[in-house]
Parts: sequence; structure tokens; C-alpha cells
Amino acid sequence: MSARVAFRQLAKLIGVEARYTDALGETREVSPETLLALTAAFGLPADPVRARRELEERQQLLPLGLDPVYFVRAEDPNPTVLLRLPAGCRELSWSCLLADNTDKHSGQISKIAQSKAKWCPMPLPRGLPLGYHRLKIEAAGIEASIDLIVAPDRCYLPAELGPGSCSWGLSCQLYGLRSERNWGMGDFTDFAMLARAAGGCNASVVGINPLHSLFTAEPRHISPYSPSSRSQLNYLYIDVTAVPGFAEDDAVRELMGRQWFGATYWAARSAELIDYGAVAACKRSVLEALFRRFQLLELGANGNAAGRAFRGFQQMGGRALTDFAVFEALHEHHHDKERLFSWRGWPAPMRDPRSPQVAAFAAAHHDRVEFFQFLQWQADCQLASAARAGRQAGLSIGLYRDLAVGADPNGAEAWADQELVARGASIGAPPDALSRAGQNWGLAPVNPLVLRRQGFAPFIASLRNNMRHAGVLRIDHVMSLSRLYWIPSGMAAKAGAYVNYPFKELIRLVALESWQQRCAVVGEDLGTVPDGFRDAMRSANVLSYRVFVFERSSDGAFLAPSRYPALAVASAATHDIATLRGFWIGTDIVWRRRLGLYPDERAEKAEIAERRRDRRLMLDALVEEGLIKYAQIEEFLPDGKEPVYTTELRDAILTYLGRSNARLMLVQLEDVLSEDEQANLPGTTEAHPNWRRHSSRSLEEIDRSAMLHRVATLIEEARSRSAH
Repeated sequence: MSARVAFRQLAKLIGVEARYTDALGETREVSPETLLALTAAFGLPADPVRARRELEERQQLLPLGLDPVYFVRAEDPNPTVLLRLPAGCRELSWSCLLADNTDKHSGQISKIAQSKAKWCPMPLPRGLPLGYHRLKIEAAGIEASIDLIVAPDRCYLPAELGPGSCSWGLSCQLYGLRSERNWGMGDFTDFAMLARAAGGCNASVVGINPLHSLFTAEPRHISPYSPSSRSQLNYLYIDVTAVPGFAEDDAVRELMGRQWFGATYWAARSAELIDYGAVAACKRSVLEALFRRFQLLELGANGNAAGRAFRGFQQMGGRALTDFAVFEALHEHHHDKERLFSWRGWPAPMRDPRSPQVAAFAAAHHDRVEFFQFLQWQADCQLASAARAGRQAGLSIGLYRDLAVGADPNGAEAWADQELVARGASIGAPPDALSRAGQNWGLAPVNPLVLRRQGFAPFIASLRNNMRHAGVLRIDHVMSLSRLYWIPSGMAAKAGAYVNYPFKELIRLVALESWQQRCAVVGEDLGTVPDGFRDAMRSANVLSYRVFVFERSSDGAFLAPSRYPALAVASAATHDIATLRGFWIGTDIVWRRRLGLYPDERAEKAEIAERRRDRRLMLDALVEEGLIKYAQIEEFLPDGKEPVYTTELRDAILTYLGRSNARLMLVQLEDVLSEDEQANLPGTTEAHPNWRRHSSRSLEEIDRSAMLHRVATLIEEARSRSAH
């Protein structure tokens, strides 16, 4: 066997695509070095024969040939489960306990006729309800117990996103909300205020950035798309003044009267860019005092309803919440004493979440562990309250949450389940128009072989926790359900390869959780999208994510509103691209020039020329739709002068999108306010103030000026004219 053939067999065995076509249309071959590195990241031998043997041996160890989970298609009228029976086996018995523990099916099968391969299809009860059931089988003295997952092929859709609907919503960066009462960054009370305002304007949803937990001990790690844990919340969004006991506690009053607190609070409130360190210093000190009060008054011998609610939250959070809180305590301990950010630098026993030493640390620091659980409880309570406030004010769908594609390899998620994380690789994107060198996001890839072995439990948990209190969940880089671009450690981003994931199972789990949580799903399908993927998403009732500047015909012209797909979300921009005003005046181009992000002068000139062309194409589209007059083109693009952005132009673009076929239209708060700076500039970290910008107007100013009402009125009118 030639080395080339051996490598291709190895790639197929572990699900690595030997070649792919990037977003620029270039076909790329995966190098042997990349394949060998990714094989090691899977924890397998580099030799194809040995790797195949090891995987086959793992399969042979499964009782009756059953994986930990077995999927039943909800639409299958005659479901069966395929078993590998021992030689000579002629009968078996089985039982199925339903998810709610209220019913149990059982039966026996005798006179089994086996094929030469010794596989036997065993009929299952018809009409099993959706959910996670437990199936037990006994054959020839061998017992197998697995999860039986009955899952639909389509996600839940509320009436507001069903056929013929034309809803709209507002999106924002929660941390950037400015108000007269917050402590230097947006919080859940601010979100409630914005949700009420949007609901009063007939919006259906309010979308926000991921709320995932970051690193409490290091508040300068701020990207919401590089979280420590995707299943827990960022405590900095807690409105400290809304925590029970704040107004009455003498310790809090004394703490806030100290000189250092006043200076830090002033620094947080007056900072031009969000000062996460100052915000964290103020909030954590007060939250610690409020937790001590809670321990004394609510968790003592005469604990009351609040104490019981906290204990219930702990119990519901289970091992995942405990692991997270223990990690937070350990991370704080090692970061404060040794300035260690990554758990990989901790002493060996502390790197193992199941070690006796970790258990001893958790016991010795019991109060600290409970403090971090208390923060999660308060964050969850306040998020629930904010979502409820929006619904009561008129948000018919509610909160629109965002699930990041991965987690930071140095965080709680990677520490608590190290088998799941593929070491020696990170995820990113191949070369595209935004980054011709490719992108390395520095996030930990999930090993699909281990994910299956674990019965997909981590994936289910991340869906469930992020659908909590929400009416819509946006899945960032939704192509990850099918494949992810892995980059071996130490290699350039363009040297990566695509790794396939069990799409059929993952999309059914998305659909199942969608129905169980009554939460619609949006798939962020931008970038390099595999052939047929959007069709599969549409079949599964997952809304496509369509961004105005990317929706073009083959000749580059902007797609007419009537040509937008119905099962979609239409948005003017995203956090990763320029705002409408920024796009028009070229703020993003100025930043790339200033930071030297262009590979050469030719690339810079090419983008400037392309932007010049796109402005004219955009105006042509608006003229075609009757939203501006042809004679106005020179008003926005004066000959020989800088382009001019006006409120009239913004309104025309939002109206254009509002008329689209898309069942949901989102408008960014930045575009309501005509901001020129975007939240994040891909390819930068410290050089650009990513995730640190305040809104230019406070929520109170927005409310007093009625600017949101004005935008809402024109969108409502445009939506009423959209055809489906």
C-alpha cells in the first residue's frame, strides 16, 4: 500500500476531509503533516492499520454492539434497534423506561433468526413520545443499557416565525448598553429596560451576544465567543443593586463608602471604553458581602424559601455546576498566587477534576465554591426576570440568545471534560475574503468520537442551558454540526483541515431540544458553507442567517427583498462586520490600514475599489426598490468627495431589509444609533477595542428621543409589505 493511499484511508477513518474548497474557490489538499497531527489530536496511532484496529476493538467492547445512545426517528412508523447477538442466541428480553418515569414498556423475543453477520433488528414500541428514554436488553446473559432518543426531524417554530409571518427584532451587545444606573457595563436590568422598550414597539425578539461565563479571576479576558464555559453565565451581567439585601446590608453600605471603592466605581462609570477590571472589582466585592449575608440569613438553621430555592438550583445544576464552581475557586487560587491563567500549568493533581486533591480543595474551600454557585443562581434569576419583562411588554417570541461555536481550552469546560477536548489542535476557518490567511480562533475542538461515546451529553447540555429563558437560539457557525476546521498546534491557519461530525444525530438533537424548550433555532451559516448544507438546514426548520452586504446575485448586485429565502433571519450587519454607517464611510478599511492588516498595498487598493463599487450597487438596489430617487445618488456619493451617510439612507436600507421575504428581520442597536464602529474586528485582539465599546446613547436618552419608535414604525410598515 502506498503512503498516499494509507493516508487517505486514515483520513476517512477519523473523518478528516483529504481536500476541500475554500470560500475563495481554491481547492486545497491536506498535507500528510496536518493529517498526522490531527490523528494524534484524536488520540489515535498514526498508522492506519493500528488506528483501524483500535477503533474496531472499542466497538467490539460495546455490549450487543450498541453505542451508548440509539436514535429513533420520530416519524418512523415501525422503529427497530439493530443488535449484534452472541452466537447461538435465540431469545432476548427488553424493557424501556420512558423519560418521565411514568410508563414502562417491556417484552420478549424468541426464535430469533440471525443473519451470517449475527445482526438482529429488534422491533421497538410504536408511538414512543419525544425524549430521552432508557432501554435495557438482555440476551444470552449479556446486558446492555442505553439511552433511546426519540427525536423529530424538524425544529420548533412559533406562529410568529411560521409560514406567512413577518416579525422583526432588535439586537444589541449587552455589555455595551449605557444607562444612568449601571456600574460601567450593561447588565440584566438594562436588558429588561431595552426589552420593554422593544416590546412596546411591537418587536418580537431582542437578541444579545453570548452570555457565557468567562474567567472571574481574570476579567480582562472579555470575548463572549471565547468562553470558559458555554453552559454557565457571565456574572458581570448581574445588576448588583437588584440582588436581595443590597439596600439593607450594613456591610455593603460600609464597603461602598470606602475611598478605593468610590474611585474604582468612578473609573468604571466614566471610562471611554469598558473597564472590565474596574467593573469586576466593584461588583465582586459587593457580591461577596451579599453572599455572606445570604449565608447568614437564608442558609442557616432556619433557612427560608430563598435558601431552599438556591439548594434547588444547586441540585438542578448537578455535577456540571459543581465542576464549574470548583474550577472557578481553583482558577482564582492559582491565578492570584501564581499568576497562572491556564489550568494546564497547575500542579498535576489539580489538573484532574476527579482527583482526591481536588476533592480536598473543594471541601476546604466549600464557602468559595458555593459563592460561585450563588453567582450563577443570581445571574439565572435576573436573566429570567429580564426575559419575563420583555414578554410582558409585548415581545411575542422573547429573548434571542447566542451559542458560541467553542470554548477556551484554558477554561472550565475543557478542564472538567478533558477526554472530550482534542488536544494539539484548535478550530478556525480556512482562507476567505475577510482573512486570506485563514483564521485561528484558539478554541478547543470537540472530539466527535468521544462525543458519541458520551452519548452526546455535553452537546445536549449546551443546547438546553442556552435555550433557557429564550424563544430563539442562534447557533454560531452552525456548519459545526456537519464539519469543523481544525488547525494543528503550531501550524498556520491555512494548513488546517475539515473534520466531519455526526450531522444526522446532532441536527435531531437540536430539533428535539428545540421542541422540548419551545425555542426556535437560527443557524449562522456565513463563510465556507458545504454544498447542500443550507438545504438540510431548511428541511430541519433552522432559520438561515442572511446579512445584507453578503446577499448578492452572481453579478455582485444586491439581492432584491423578494429573493430572500422565507425561512431566514435578515440582518443589516453583525458584530464581526462594519455597521451600516461604518460600511458606508469605510471605518473598517481605515482600521485595517492603521493596523497593517492588509498583506500588501495591492490588497488594500482592491478592497477600497470593491467598497466604492458596493456603495453604488447598494444605491442602485435602493433605487430599484423605489426607496430613494436616482437623482439622490450624487447626494450620498458626491463626485470627488467622501461618501455621505444620512438618516435617510439608513432608513432606506432598513426598509429594504424589512420588505424581504425573511420571516424575521433584525436591526442592530448600533444601526438605530448610526454608530460607525463595529463590536469586533476579526484578526485583532488588543490593537482594536473589541468587545469594549459603549453605546453612544444611554437607554434613557434612547427612550426620551423616541428614535427607537421611529425606526420601529418604518420597519413595521416595511414588514407589512413583505411577501411570503
